[in-house]
Amino acid sequence: MASPEKPELWRTEVGDAVAVLHIPGALKRARTFDIDVSLLVRVPEDKSEAWHALTLEVDGKRQWHRRIASSCPGQTDGLDYHCRVVLEAGPSLRIRAVAGTRGAVVQRLQIEAREDQPS
Repeated sequence: MASPEKPELWRTEVGDAVAVLHIPGALKRARTFDIDVSLLVRVPEDKSEAWHALTLEVDGKRQWHRRIASSCPGQTDGLDYHCRVVLEAGPSLRIRAVAGTRGAVVQRLQIEAREDQPS
């Protein structure tokens, strides 16, 4: 009996406003990925009108967007998003996260894709 393949894990982390993750295609099988995107920003002491936003694009199409007022003056705040994506056999997948801010400063923008394998 063949042992199951190890689930794929793809990850990128930047200290900038744009993160891109490429997952190559697999010729012989479809795969399902749990995608987690996380934005962490530093909030100024005087947070008046500070905000941060996160946009997620999958293969060039907007999947999700949210903009919120930044909380926690002098500390950090953030946004997180989770989704599942089915990648059919053959094509690759491009995931792009874009952070927007006013007043707050991007500390970390991370994308992680974990393959979900059936038991």
